[in-house]
Amino acid sequence: MNKVRVQDAVGMVLGHDITKIVPNEFKGRAFKKGHIISVNDIPELLKLGKEHIFIMPTNKDLLHENEAALRIASAGGKVGVNFTEPKEGKVNLLADSSGLLKVNKELLRKINSVEDIIFASIHNNTPVSENQIVAGTRIIPLVIDEKSIKYIEEICAQENLIEIKPYKEFKVGIVTTGNEVFYGRIQDAFGPVLRVKVSPFATEVIEQKIVPDSKEAIREAVFSLIEKGANMILATGGMSVDPDDVTPSAIRELGTKIISYGAPALPGAMFLMGYLGDIPIMGLPGCVMYNKITVFDLILPRVLAGEVITKMDIINLGHGGLCLECNPCRYPNCSFGKGD
Repeated sequence: MNKVRVQDAVGMVLGHDITKIVPNEFKGRAFKKGHIISVNDIPELLKLGKEHIFIMPTNKDLLHENEAALRIASAGGKVGVNFTEPKEGKVNLLADSSGLLKVNKELLRKINSVEDIIFASIHNNTPVSENQIVAGTRIIPLVIDEKSIKYIEEICAQENLIEIKPYKEFKVGIVTTGNEVFYGRIQDAFGPVLRVKVSPFATEVIEQKIVPDSKEAIREAVFSLIEKGANMILATGGMSVDPDDVTPSAIRELGTKIISYGAPALPGAMFLMGYLGDIPIMGLPGCVMYNKITVFDLILPRVLAGEVITKMDIINLGHGGLCLECNPCRYPNCSFGKGD
């Protein structure tokens, strides 16, 4: 770009956005790229500390920061993503619906390895809401060789960088195990908690069955719920290693493929993940009743987004799997579950 004194720039076309900052009051665009400089603009530009400005280049091989940022965003966000208009050289990527954010971390590293290009996102596997900002991109200089942008477009054409997976509709059946609840010695506390946890998603609890500590009773309850249309089973109670706790073995004896019994996440170590055919079955430890956030909150959105959970998915929870139990809780805007 050509550098010109502001006093000599009258009638010329501004080649970049100019930002105005008033501490504690305002930060935004004062002059937009493409603005034609007038005599009246000179005092304001000088107040902004601009003794010189850059004038729009004519080299066809160079892309302006706004166009470059928009092309990078378009290449990286092809599935479930909208974009803001370029502003001060930056484009934000927004979720076009509620869902699960997926970030291709290896591809993100490749993009940020390209000189003068930056692309930043929030964490992979974060539940997001419609119009939430999930990523942003820009170039560092005011202009960049188009070859760099074409390279980004080429590598992003082969795989998705940023994707929002919308939640699927599930019908949830709850099986609550425990003689103490079945015989009315104490009141069930799991059901109300689970209804609240699934309520933000496109899903419903069709029925909760409360059964004694009996493998046969658990088996009958699960199959009854499936016959009524449940395509997700949440089993509560009886998940520890106490002699009366039979839920894990009962789930296994249903013919369930156990992905993992135990998860490197606290709270939630006694979590069970399995599949009976294509129906996800989760065994939930007692902490789900009284801890605000547990491993269940990490896995549930992924299952609801249609992901099939693997053993490695569970193993990877370990890095970032310790909840700090902050007061007040800031999840999902915290480190819990963000290690991988």
